[in-house]
Amino acid sequence: MSGLKTPSVPAVERTLAVFEVLASSHSGVPLSDLVRRLGVPKSSLHCLLLTLERSGYVNRSEKTGKYALGWKVAALANAALSDLKLRELATPHLRSLLLQTRLTVHMGILEHGEVLLVDKFACPDTPRISTWPGKRMDMHCTAIGKALIASLPEEQIDTLVRERPLFRHNDNTIVALRRLKEELARVRQMGYAVDDEEEEIGSRCIGAPVLSSSGTAVAAISLSGTTSQITPENLPPLASLIKSTAARIAEDIQLGEVAAERSGSERARSRCP
Repeated sequence: MSGLKTPSVPAVERTLAVFEVLASSHSGVPLSDLVRRLGVPKSSLHCLLLTLERSGYVNRSEKTGKYALGWKVAALANAALSDLKLRELATPHLRSLLLQTRLTVHMGILEHGEVLLVDKFACPDTPRISTWPGKRMDMHCTAIGKALIASLPEEQIDTLVRERPLFRHNDNTIVALRRLKEELARVRQMGYAVDDEEEEIGSRCIGAPVLSSSGTAVAAISLSGTTSQITPENLPPLASLIKSTAARIAEDIQLGEVAAERSGSERARSRCP
């Protein structure tokens, strides 16, 4: 009970209130609206927003002046989903994908502007790929990375690229922001991404996002192989297969969230007098 007597930290409560307001908006919130809705002095709120912006937790549009959640918030949310529960839900689908394709299967999340691999499945009789759970990879030259960031707002992509310049792995690597945005537009249109020897010569990958109910990628999955394993001829059916697999994983995640909410509500009702 002593914990209940410990006072909360006002600055933390204010920060969380800012996050909740920004999370409820799809187009950003101007400072004046935040002041009105939170009842906080404008000068104090501006300092708080500036601190969050410098840390990457909030973005401010240079065009509209509106504030929105930054990529680091999404990274924290994605990291939370990278725990055992996410892997438990995805594992049956990833194993099925492995058996159907005989290609290496990865699952990853976006963390600190990089792809963080959280799972890998591979056949022992296929060419070895030097990846492992916990490995970090560039977002701009991998299919799984492009699938993860394609759903992000343009301003968040700008921020990511400013903080992590587009490193050239070979002559096929996209190193211009304009070209990357064009590529991401194609990913959104097709529903999947392709790494055509952009990170490593001789390797080809296909990635698809695992989308939340709000349309943001909480994870992504990929198929990796050599250019002789993934060819222009079999790429379309493989892309269709990985898209449907990602959709089934997303559906299971959403069902799990609904079940957890119902369970929490039932526990809360049971505690009521």
